[in-house]
Amino acid sequence: MAPVWSPAAVERGVAATQGRLLPADDYFRRKTNWRKSMEFLLFTFVGVVHLLSLSSGKPIYKNDISRRTFQEIKEEIASYRDVAKAIIDLAVYGKAQNRSYERLALLVDTVGPRPSGSRSLEKAIQIMYQNLREDGLENVHLEPVKIPHWERGEESAVMLEPRIHRMAILGLGSSIGTPPEGITAEVLVVTSFEELQRRAPEARGKIVVYNQPYVNYSTTVQYRVQGAVEAAKVGALASLIRSVASFSIYSPHTGIQEYQDGVPKIPTACITVEDAEMMSRMASRGNRIVIQLKMGAKNYPDADSFNTVAEIIGSKYPEQVVLVSGHLDSWDVGQGAMDDGGGAFISWEALSLIKDLGLRPKRTLRLVLWTAEEQGGVGAFQYYLLHQANVSNYSLVMESDLGTFLPSGLQFTGSDEARAIVEEVMRLLQPVNVTRVFRAGEGTDINFWIQAGVPGASLLDDLYRYFSFHHSDGDTMTALDPKQMNVAAAVWAVVSYVIADMEEMLPRS
Repeated sequence: MAPVWSPAAVERGVAATQGRLLPADDYFRRKTNWRKSMEFLLFTFVGVVHLLSLSSGKPIYKNDISRRTFQEIKEEIASYRDVAKAIIDLAVYGKAQNRSYERLALLVDTVGPRPSGSRSLEKAIQIMYQNLREDGLENVHLEPVKIPHWERGEESAVMLEPRIHRMAILGLGSSIGTPPEGITAEVLVVTSFEELQRRAPEARGKIVVYNQPYVNYSTTVQYRVQGAVEAAKVGALASLIRSVASFSIYSPHTGIQEYQDGVPKIPTACITVEDAEMMSRMASRGNRIVIQLKMGAKNYPDADSFNTVAEIIGSKYPEQVVLVSGHLDSWDVGQGAMDDGGGAFISWEALSLIKDLGLRPKRTLRLVLWTAEEQGGVGAFQYYLLHQANVSNYSLVMESDLGTFLPSGLQFTGSDEARAIVEEVMRLLQPVNVTRVFRAGEGTDINFWIQAGVPGASLLDDLYRYFSFHHSDGDTMTALDPKQMNVAAAVWAVVSYVIADMEEMLPRS
């Protein structure tokens, strides 16, 4: 999982819209001039649109839901109770139980981690292409994209003063390397960007160590993403970031970092929570800390890769889409089983379950296995550029990238009317006691669609557990539980199928 608010991703999303804002006075003047004529046209037109939508699968409007049809929609959703139970029974208790876990174990045991630009990622993509074809899914194909290629090389960090201590580190994605002899320098320990600014004169010529407390991922990850830039601005030679992790057993956690134009590039790596706290204690006692840092990291030209796509083509509105997804790439440590092998494979499993039951929804169910998510949704952005002309035909975009432990519920972003519908759909999952709908359905790979107005959903489960293993050597099959994956797959399949089969698309604001 990459940071969903990544500045580079935001820039790409804004650039993709190529929109412009009217000056405020011009906007309000035009709004006043148009309002009266539009009110009459809208009053006349909405009734006609709703009648047409009933036969075209188009989204229905707010007033229709709240005043006329929401009860009918609730009854429609309730009619899927037997179908939902059949999906749950097959996934959790039937022949398909443990299937997503076993499929994933075979891939990651065979291929290992799958960093962007690597041969192992491309091998995994080709294996998945063949797997999806053999599974009998439709329109299986690869969509070519260009992705970053970075390799960490050999790396080490040794504390030389006040005592010899060999530290566990992981270079951060896109970091430059050190000179061959490394960088040997005194350390400045800070706990925040604000402290770094206050102590800026002390930072020049030193290695900045960030010992920021873990608050939550979205808050704390800014130190990993921006730490090198902020340290370079005050003249530091390198930066070492306390791993962004909810729990540590001396485990460094890697991830993407970003440089800034006009700011010198310095090497940067993550260190363990334990070493960051130890150096903070040493510094508070007045100890002089010296570290020798060596990093062989290199950035290479962009590599060829693919987003992997498979479908169950809709029976009535095949041009309309419910998208389910996870990303196939990972970092170069562990096995990439949790992040995001599990999300990718329950997305595949959702289509397998639906196919195995002989179901074909009215809308097309499209599986996309993204490439280069960890670099800020690079593959997903290129998919968006390729398909954005059809944005009005996307009813829901779904991404599982927060683990496949026992789900707490579904995170959702969309209109209040769409949320009310999703809440009714989640009631169908009462047999597995996963019925809650939370806010914030965004995900790195689906944010481009959500920003364009498409409703979005993400699977939510145990985030404390997730960020204990996230981007570390601990991200292996051992972190996963097949029974919990069964439930996650059932939730994913029920939600995607029902939304895809309902007579109308989810309404937008």
